Amino acid sequence: MKGFMTMTFRTLKLLTIIVPTILIGGFEFIRHTILYRYISMETGNFIITILTLVISFLYANWMFKTIELKNQRISSERELRAIYEERERMAKELHDSIAQSLFLLKVDLKKNKMQEAGSVVNSIDTNLRQAIFNLRLKPEEAGGFLGRINNWIDQWNAVTGVESRIDIRIEDGFFSSTEEVQLFGIIQEAFTNIRKHANASNACISLKTEGENWVLTIEDDGDGFSINQVHSHQYGLEMLEERVNKLNAFLDIISGERLGTRIVVKGAKRR
Repeated sequence: MKGFMTMTFRTLKLLTIIVPTILIGGFEFIRHTILYRYISMETGNFIITILTLVISFLYANWMFKTIELKNQRISSERELRAIYEERERMAKELHDSIAQSLFLLKVDLKKNKMQEAGSVVNSIDTNLRQAIFNLRLKPEEAGGFLGRINNWIDQWNAVTGVESRIDIRIEDGFFSSTEEVQLFGIIQEAFTNIRKHANASNACISLKTEGENWVLTIEDDGDGFSINQVHSHQYGLEMLEERVNKLNAFLDIISGERLGTRIVVKGAKRR
């Protein structure tokens, strides 16, 4: 099987042309040069029909199974690469975030602003804890999508003290690994914004499917903000929009000052 998997599509194409031709043509050659004395024309035609059917069935079955296995391997490799690329991006963001936080910590310590310095240290600690959770496991060992979300939210609750409710109703395998990476990133980015800016006591995440469609909703009861006063270049929102676009989904943010924030992402299952 391993040898078959290493075949290129060019090789498979050549085999498709050559193998049936040799088998069927070879039988016809032997039939007309050696077996014609022993097999009548009607019997020979019947045998070649059955032989063609059997060879076509066996060869086509083997060929399509081989192509299916190759496509599954290519798809798995593509999705695994997307996961590693996402982790590399996260590592870079972590580096930049810690570098900025350390600079602020240095400034606060020079000015003897101990309370502000303590807040910066807590922020660094939170970022590190969440990054360790994201990076410590190999992708194939990370467990199911729902399990990853539950574990991450539990750790986020312990770090922030915010009570979070989870309502996820999805079928196993509904999303591809690449889609799961983007959805998990949206959840992380949204909850990071809640921790940094919302001053919330409660948060809620809901992910549900209906037929081929899905809806992700993240809410909090925090301070909220005025949508009209948000700058288009704000980093957190840019990251959300980028990930939503990669899913070919739609993003809707509903918020108001002291009214909390609701983020809704709607999409459809990719075929």
